[in-house]
Amino acid sequence: MSFTVAKKLRIGLIANRSHQDAQDSALVQLLRGSRQAITFLQPEFVVVGRTLDAMVMHGLLDICQHVERFPYGRDGGLMKLVSRVVDSDPAKAVDAVIYLIDPVDPSSVFPEAVALKRQCVIHRKPFLATLAGAREWLELEATINGAPADPALNASFALNNEGIALIAHDAMKEKMLALAEKHFSVLDKFAYRYATGTTGGLLNQLAKKIKGEAAGCDWVQPFLSGPLGGDAQLAELVLDRKIRRILFLEDPHVARQHEADIQLLERAARTVTDFAQVFSEVEGADRWLTFLSERSSL
Repeated sequence: MSFTVAKKLRIGLIANRSHQDAQDSALVQLLRGSRQAITFLQPEFVVVGRTLDAMVMHGLLDICQHVERFPYGRDGGLMKLVSRVVDSDPAKAVDAVIYLIDPVDPSSVFPEAVALKRQCVIHRKPFLATLAGAREWLELEATINGAPADPALNASFALNNEGIALIAHDAMKEKMLALAEKHFSVLDKFAYRYATGTTGGLLNQLAKKIKGEAAGCDWVQPFLSGPLGGDAQLAELVLDRKIRRILFLEDPHVARQHEADIQLLERAARTVTDFAQVFSEVEGADRWLTFLSERSSL
C-alpha cells in the first residue's frame, strides 16, 4: 500500500554552533535519526547559512533533498526566517521551525531569536527547540500520514512510564482546561502529571468531574505558582529526566514579571535536548495530543 502526504511541509531549520560541528551533534542526530520520517514526508527545509554548511560537511543532503539556503545569521538569515513564519504566501511561508538551541549560546537570546519563537506562537506554528521535540514532531507527522512507526522511539511513547508538565498563563487557563478535557484519555495514560499552582488546582477539579472525587483529587501534582518558583521546581524534574514533555500555553501578548522563571523552564528542556520538549500554543498542542494518542497506541 502506498501513501501520499497531503501537503509538503516547509520547515525552517537552524542549529546553534555547538549543535552542528561534532559527528554526534544534535543536528546530525536529528537528521540521521529521523531519516525514515524525512524520506517519507519529503519536506522542504529552509536552512540558515552555517547550519547548511554543517549539513554539507556531514553529508546530510542525501537525507534532506529539498533545501532553500538562507544567509548566515550575521547577515540576517534568522531575521528572514522570522518573516517566513508570518508570510501569508503559502509558497514562501514555513509551516514549522526547528531551532536546536544551546542554552548557553548568547545568540539564542538575540532579538531575532526571541521574535522567531514569539511569532511561531502567535501564528500557531510549531517551534521545536530541542532534539527530542523535533524528532517526535517529525515522527508524528510521518506516522499520521501512513509511515511505519520508528521502533527506536517506541520507549518514549510508553506513556505509562512518562511524566508531563501542564502549565498555562492566566489568559490561557480556560484553553488549557478545554484541551485537557478533549484529550483527557491520552493525558490519563501518563504515569505522572505535574502543574504549577492554579493550573494544577483547576486540572484536578476537571479530573474529579470526569473520574470522580476520589480518583481525580490527585490527578495532577501541583507545585508552587510560577511567580513563586513553581517553574523552577518543574525545571529540576526536567533536568532529572522525570518530565519529558512540557505543555506550556503562553500568552505572547503580555509582559510577564516572571519572564526569567519561564525562560528557566525552557532552558532546562534545552539543556537535556535529547530528552525533553516544550509545546507552547493551543492549535499545535491539540494536533500533537491527537497524534500522540494514536502513536502511543501502536
